[in-house]
Amino acid sequence: MNGEERKALDKEVRRLKRIASEWAGQLHDLVEDRLPAAYAEIPAMAQATFDACKAWAEADARLRAAQED
Repeated sequence: MNGEERKALDKEVRRLKRIASEWAGQLHDLVEDRLPAAYAEIPAMAQATFDACKAWAEADARLRAAQED
C-alpha cells in the first residue's frame, strides 16, 4: 500500500470512528432521556451502532496492518 492509499485509509478510519461515535451518542441519549417510553427503538439503534463500530474496527485493523508493512 502506497502513501496515498494509507492516507486515504487513515481518513476513512477517522470518518468511520466519528460515525460510530455519533451512533453511540444517539444510543446513550435514548437510554438516558427516552426510556422506557422509546424501548421499541432499542433493537434498530443498537444494530446500527454495532454495524458502525464493526465497520470502524475492520477499517482500523486494515490501517494497522498497512502501517506494519
